[in-house]
Amino acid sequence: MRRTRWWLTALFTTLTAVCLIVLGTVAASIDSHSRDRALDDGVDRVVTGLARVVYWDGEGKIDLETFRDDDLAQGLFAVAVVVREPDGQWSEKFGHLRSALPGDLSALAAETAEAEETVLSTQTDRTGQSVRVAASPVWDLESTPSAVVFAAADPSQSERDHGRLVLALELGGLALIALAALAGHLLSGVSMRPAVRMLDEQERFLADASHELRTPLATLRLYLDAALRDSGDTRRAVTDARSLTDRMGRLVTGLLARTRTETGLGELDMQRLHLDQLVEGVVAECGGPEIEVHTEPTVVQADPDLLSLAVRNLIDNALVHGGPHVEVTVADGRVTVRDHGPGLDPALTDPFERGATGAGGNHGIGLSLVRWVARAHSGSVTLRSAESGGTVATLTLPSPVPD
Repeated sequence: MRRTRWWLTALFTTLTAVCLIVLGTVAASIDSHSRDRALDDGVDRVVTGLARVVYWDGEGKIDLETFRDDDLAQGLFAVAVVVREPDGQWSEKFGHLRSALPGDLSALAAETAEAEETVLSTQTDRTGQSVRVAASPVWDLESTPSAVVFAAADPSQSERDHGRLVLALELGGLALIALAALAGHLLSGVSMRPAVRMLDEQERFLADASHELRTPLATLRLYLDAALRDSGDTRRAVTDARSLTDRMGRLVTGLLARTRTETGLGELDMQRLHLDQLVEGVVAECGGPEIEVHTEPTVVQADPDLLSLAVRNLIDNALVHGGPHVEVTVADGRVTVRDHGPGLDPALTDPFERGATGAGGNHGIGLSLVRWVARAHSGSVTLRSAESGGTVATLTLPSPVPD
């Protein structure tokens, strides 16, 4: 069972870890693409805006006066303007934060002019750092791309922010996995508790049944062997065998009822019934002139089968351990069973405990079933020595709620 619990915990933790890894990977990927797109949008916006303020005079020369006064040309982005000379060579006419741009822009300018559209690329600046560069062509009066505006941005800050995000996702994911492992361990324990309780009750039922049925079965075998040896004892053997089988049947019924109720598979069949009539019926089934009954009308709310089992166990216990004469009294929701035997064994600290053993041997589970029935009905049961000898057992049940 412990291995199963750890297996469930590992499975829950693994599934959580896989989900977190997938979500973290997707989040990191989205963040990376978003930052790259934001960086590209920034440099593209700068070159597009500056390309609109590059003019050509009547002589076909470039005019950068308005360009130099533009805020974008003096902002946080590195900016440069490269112009094609009449001989076809490219020469730089303006530079702002020039070290953040590649050292030679001629090849990139020629490529941009040939493409006749904005070109985005990752280059290396003069210090050897990677930069994101946007290059936009500018057309002259003859509609020829004769100038190129460059803008560059350093992606390192964005990469550092992305790295911090990834680190936060990793640490947060590890923390969540640890919490998931703890939660999975606790939840597996909670979810398995009913199954564990059911298995415990099943083992308890099997142990009780095997323990309690062993002696009656052995006795039944002796009765049958005696009947086989002497045909004159057949009737007596059959009578005794029937009594034993009835006792075993009641015992199994009580064990099953307790097991089903404690595991949540069954419920008590609570009914409004006359306790005095129920006890009189149980005494009639037990038979024998040695049982003296005194009853007063009393009504209780109880499960008739379980209550009959409890009363019968008290009477059987009195007959077995207390001698032939038993007095049964019913009044005010109480059933009192008194015998005139040797009284309570002082070696017994709790006679109602399953398997309680005194000087006379094992007392079995009969009284433990009585206590369980009493508690299941919100009642109680006590066992005490009588002043004039013998033992007094009292089963008390609460009065029913008036209709």
